[in-house]
Amino acid sequence: MLNEILLGGSIATISGVVGFFISKKISSANFEVYVESAKAKASAIESEAQILLQKAKIESEKIELKAKQEFENVKERAKADLSQREEKIAKKEQSFKRYKQNEEQKLQDERTILKSKKIDLQRNEKSLETLKKQYVQKIEDVLHTIEHSAGMTQQEAKDTLLAKIEEKSRADIAHIVRKYEIEAKKEAKKKAGYILAQATSRFAGEFASERLTNLVHLDNDELKGRIIGKEGRNIKALETLMGVDIIIDDTPNAIAISSFNLYRRAIATKTLQLLVEDGRIQPARIEEIFEKVSDEFEEAILNEGEDIVLELGVGVMHPELMKLIGRLRYRASYGQNALAHTLEVAHLAGVMAAEMGGDPILAKRAGLLHDIGKALTHDQEGNHVDLGAEVCKRYDEDSVVINAIYAHHGHEDINSIECGAVCAGDALSAARPGARREVLESFLKRVTQIEEIATAHIGVKQAYAINAGREVRVLVNATLVNDDESVLIAREIAKDIEDKVNYPGEIKVNVIREIRSVEFAK
Repeated sequence: MLNEILLGGSIATISGVVGFFISKKISSANFEVYVESAKAKASAIESEAQILLQKAKIESEKIELKAKQEFENVKERAKADLSQREEKIAKKEQSFKRYKQNEEQKLQDERTILKSKKIDLQRNEKSLETLKKQYVQKIEDVLHTIEHSAGMTQQEAKDTLLAKIEEKSRADIAHIVRKYEIEAKKEAKKKAGYILAQATSRFAGEFASERLTNLVHLDNDELKGRIIGKEGRNIKALETLMGVDIIIDDTPNAIAISSFNLYRRAIATKTLQLLVEDGRIQPARIEEIFEKVSDEFEEAILNEGEDIVLELGVGVMHPELMKLIGRLRYRASYGQNALAHTLEVAHLAGVMAAEMGGDPILAKRAGLLHDIGKALTHDQEGNHVDLGAEVCKRYDEDSVVINAIYAHHGHEDINSIECGAVCAGDALSAARPGARREVLESFLKRVTQIEEIATAHIGVKQAYAINAGREVRVLVNATLVNDDESVLIAREIAKDIEDKVNYPGEIKVNVIREIRSVEFAK
C-alpha cells in the first residue's frame, strides 16, 4: 500500500514537471534534465519509504511479542488467584462442616440432658405424690384417734364449743352493741348533716345538659352544595373520616352534625368550620384539615388536664392521666358532662374530707380520678370502673384512689375517710335535681354497644354508629378482608346486633372496604 502511494506520488511529480515545461515551452534538452532529476528524487523517496516500512514491521513485531508476554503473565496470575480462592473456599467448607458437627453434637447432648432431667422430674413428682398421700393418711389417723378418745367427731366438737361460747356471750354482746349502735346513729346523723351542709353550701356548680347535635353556620346556602360535592363525594368523605352524621336540610344558613360521641362531634364541627372558611372543599383537603384539627384537640385536652390538676393543687400526675382528664370534657353520663361532674365530686370530696379529719388533697385527687375510666369507654371494651382502676394502677396511683374508683359503684367496701368523701360527693353531684337525664344515657349505652359489637369482628378497623343509632358504618382492613368476606361480616354484625341489643325499628349495617395506592414523584 505504501509502495502504491509512493509510486502515485512520483507519477504525480513527473506529470507536474511535464506540465510545467509544456506551459513554459522549455526546450527538450532542459526537459530531459528535469526528468532525470525528478526520477532521482522519486527513487530517493522510494528508498526512504522502504526503510520506514521495514522499521514499522520490526516495531509491530516487538509490540505483538510484548502483548503476548503480558497476556501470558496475566493468565498465570489469574490461575494462581483462582487456585488460592478455591483453597480458601475448601478450608471454609471444612470449617463449616466441623462447626455443624459440633453444634449437632451439642444439641444431641442437650437433648440427652433434658431427657434425663425429665425422667428425674417425673420420679420426683411420683415421690412427692406418695409423700402427700402418706401425710394425709397420717392426719386422718390422728383425727380418728382423737375422735375415738373424745367420743365425738371433729365437726361435733367444733359446733359444741362455738355454741357454748355464743350462749355465754350473747347477752353481754347484745347489750353493748345496742348501746353503742344507738349512740353511733345519733352522732353519725348529726355529723353527716353538718358535713353535707358545709360541702353543699361552699360549692355551687353550673349545669348544662349535653346535646347530640352541633350547628355549623354558613354565610349562604350555596355552600351546602359544595359540602355535598359532586355525586355526594365530599359529604361521604366527611362522614366516613370523622364518624358523624351530617344533616343538610332546609334550615337556612346552617347544617347539623349529629353523633353521640362528643369528642368526634367537636372535631367534626371545627373541621367543617375551617373548611367553610378556607373554601377548598375536596376529599384531600378534608383529610388534611381533619388531621390538623385532631392534633390540635389532642394538644388542647392535655393542656386542659394540666390546668385542672394545677388549679386543684393535687400534686404531680402522669401526663397520660392529665390527658384523660381533659378528654372527660367530651364525655357525658345521663346528659351530665363528665368533666363538670368530676370537678364537682373533687371539690365536694375535699371539703367533706377536711371536715372529717381526712386528707383533703388526697380526697380531691381521688374525686378527680374516680370516673377517669369514662374517657376510655368509647375506645376500649369494659366498664369505666375496671378501665379506670387499671389505668390508675398502671401509673402507680395511691391505693385510696383505686379504692374510690371501685367503691363509688359498690365494687369494694369503703376503706378510708377520703374514699367515703368521694362516694358521698359522687352521690350529691349525680342525684341533685336536673343533673342527669336517663333517656340520653340509655341511648348512649345502646350506640356504644353497637360500635363494640362491630369492632369485635376480625378485620374491622373502625366502626361509627350514626343517624341516631339507626345506622352503623364499619371500615374494614382491605388487606385482610376481601369483597366476599365484607358481605359475611355485614351479616354477622347484623345478627349479633339482633341478638344482643334492644332497639326500636331497624339498624342499617354498612361495611366499607377501600384500597389506596400512594406513590411520590421525586
